[in-house]
Amino acid sequence: MEWINSVLVVLAGLGLRLAIPIGITLLAVYVLHKVDVRWQEEAAQMPAQVDGDKPHCWDINACPAEKVKDCPVPASPEPCWQMHRQSNGYLAEACLNCQVFHQAPIPAPIHA
Repeated sequence: MEWINSVLVVLAGLGLRLAIPIGITLLAVYVLHKVDVRWQEEAAQMPAQVDGDKPHCWDINACPAEKVKDCPVPASPEPCWQMHRQSNGYLAEACLNCQVFHQAPIPAPIHA
């Protein structure tokens, strides 16, 4: 009978040793999921920020009218360097030396 108690104590110890970390992990996952859902809802409710006085790269770079017509930048609320990012996320080399990129205001952080 004593060996049954010993086995039960060992099993209970192993159960607690596993159950507590797993429970804490599941609780953290639940809380982080709720926070993520709330942040996604807040982001969806925020109006798109359109900066009407953004510098026009086609004016500074003296792009011809037919090139501006085919360019996605004039119709986009995003800055021109965001529209011309490379597939790996890096900025194009031409953007790093562009006056528009260097003269653009630094965006202010958004805090609710």
